[in-house]
Amino acid sequence: MRDIRQAFQIAGQNFAEWRKSPRIAMTFVMALVLCLMLSDQVLSHAVRYETVLQILEPFIWTYGDAASVMLSSLLLVLLFADMPFVSQATPYWLVRTRRSVWLAGQVIYVVLTTAVYNLFLLAVQGIMGAPFSFLGNVWSETAAMLGYGGGEGITVPVSIKTMEISTPYQCAAVVFLLMLLYSLFIAVLMLALNLYAGSAAGVLGAFAVNLYGLLLNPQIFQRLFHFTGNLAYRANVLCGWLSPLNHATFPMHNFGYDYLPRVQVSAGIFLALIVVLVLLAGRKMRNYDFSFMQVDE
Repeated sequence: MRDIRQAFQIAGQNFAEWRKSPRIAMTFVMALVLCLMLSDQVLSHAVRYETVLQILEPFIWTYGDAASVMLSSLLLVLLFADMPFVSQATPYWLVRTRRSVWLAGQVIYVVLTTAVYNLFLLAVQGIMGAPFSFLGNVWSETAAMLGYGGGEGITVPVSIKTMEISTPYQCAAVVFLLMLLYSLFIAVLMLALNLYAGSAAGVLGAFAVNLYGLLLNPQIFQRLFHFTGNLAYRANVLCGWLSPLNHATFPMHNFGYDYLPRVQVSAGIFLALIVVLVLLAGRKMRNYDFSFMQVDE
């Protein structure tokens, strides 16, 4: 119990640094701007046709797209670029407790910060759509229009079949879970790379994973190789399984009628990757060389 309490105290110390960090404020301001930009099409459509929205639909449609998930996860680079978080309090904690406990505090901080960040995105999307939204757990008239192809270029991440087998709250919970797990995967990857190869490695690794996921897109394959019919379907399935970003994207999953990964499988893959990366970080922490040059300044 003492180790658990100390780990949470270390995480709390990191949160206390938010008051003095303009980078934290900048991240959430940029996240707000990102939400405004990404949800503009959906909200404008509802205003133009004077139709109502279910309050969670802007979030579902916005973050049911791989590019939107990627952009939101890239903002985490600002939050976590300086992992592990060495501060003036670090020598004190290293004397009072074990390195593994100190690392556990960093992991707890990363998990809680990522959850707060994604909840912020969810809240902002709900607030922006609130003036023309309702709280009922049924799909709106706008959803039906977009689902049947009336969106004029807007990509709706839930098909008519999906709307028939799910509800907005259920769908939003799945979208939020996938986003949260992908964000945690990126954050823990940055932590492990920073410990092994320095802070630049974590930033480059986050960008590389997101770029890989963005390029491994079925539409890109169809344009490059002119896949049609069965080949296009196979490319779609292959991209769904091989890309972490596609695992975090709601429509790239199996809802009972294809061979894409199921949501449970994607969640299991993310959890396994997160555990492996945390274990690798813990192994490196045993002989990690701390530098307190910045603290002396």
